[in-house]
Formats: sequence, structure tokens, C-alpha cells
Amino acid sequence: MSKDFKQFVRTFPDFPTPGTLFYDIAPLLANGKAWHDAIDRLSEKILVFNPDMLIGIESRGFLLAAPLAYRLACGYAMVRKSGKLPGDTKSVSYELEYGNGTVEGQIDAVKPGQRVVILDDILATGGTAQATIELVRDLGAQVEGCAFLIELAGLKGRQKIDVPYYSLMSY
Repeated sequence: MSKDFKQFVRTFPDFPTPGTLFYDIAPLLANGKAWHDAIDRLSEKILVFNPDMLIGIESRGFLLAAPLAYRLACGYAMVRKSGKLPGDTKSVSYELEYGNGTVEGQIDAVKPGQRVVILDDILATGGTAQATIELVRDLGAQVEGCAFLIELAGLKGRQKIDVPYYSLMSY
């Protein structure tokens, strides 16, 4: 497969805030063949991690993790922003460019020793991904790697995450 997935991503300057360039994956999701091929490519890449469980980061990471968990016949759990999950949860806070963020997971989302791969749509600064890695480790699982649709290489997020990763596209 040598498909150029970038043709299915559009950008919107100054969204949601001035100075931000938003990468919109809606055209990729809307094209059945391209979306199928993207999921196929990601499944090939994360299969080497031999995951027991996939973790999708809110919200567009959910779009990747669910079909990949189905394809790979492994479990799936969500990591969300604080206050959005019921039951007992654990959270990890991290610094954003302007302020702080918090990710949260249910304490029984993973089991000690499980092999986990974390998924999100974009690797930008790496803060959310690394906080999710820390959260999953705090819950006792082994983070084997991460996968992303898009990496914004200029923001150097890869330097913040401490596990192997794969991105389908890089800008």
C-alpha cells in the first residue's frame, strides 16, 4: 500500500484559536476505501506490539482505537478529559502551551501486565500522549507503543513520548 493519505486531510487556519492550524480528518473518514486502507495500515503497524488492549484518547483517538481493537481482536478502553468517566478513576495532569490538562481512565480499564497500545489522531506536542502513557503505567499495564494518524513533526512531540510509535502521515 503506497496510498497518499494526505490527500484526505484538509486544514483550517486559525481554528479553533488564532494561530492554530487544524488538521481535519473528516474527508478521510468519509472516503470508505481510504478509511479502510488507513485502518489496515495502522493494524499492520501496531500488530508488532502484540497488544492485549488498545487505549483511545478523547475524542478522535476513539475513532481509531475501536475499529483497530475489533480488527486485532483485543480489548479497548477510553482515556478522557477529567470528569467524563463514571466509577473509580485515576488521572494524570500535564502542562499545555497555555495552562494544564488532565487525562483520566477508569481504574479497571486495564489489568496489571497487559500489553497496551495508545492511539490518537494527532501527535503534536506530545503532552496528552505522554500523560496517557503515565496513566496506563500507573494502572499497572505495559505501554508497548503508540500510533497516530498524523504527526506534526515541527512540534517535536516525539521527543516527549518514551515508547516506540508509528504515524501514518507527517507534516
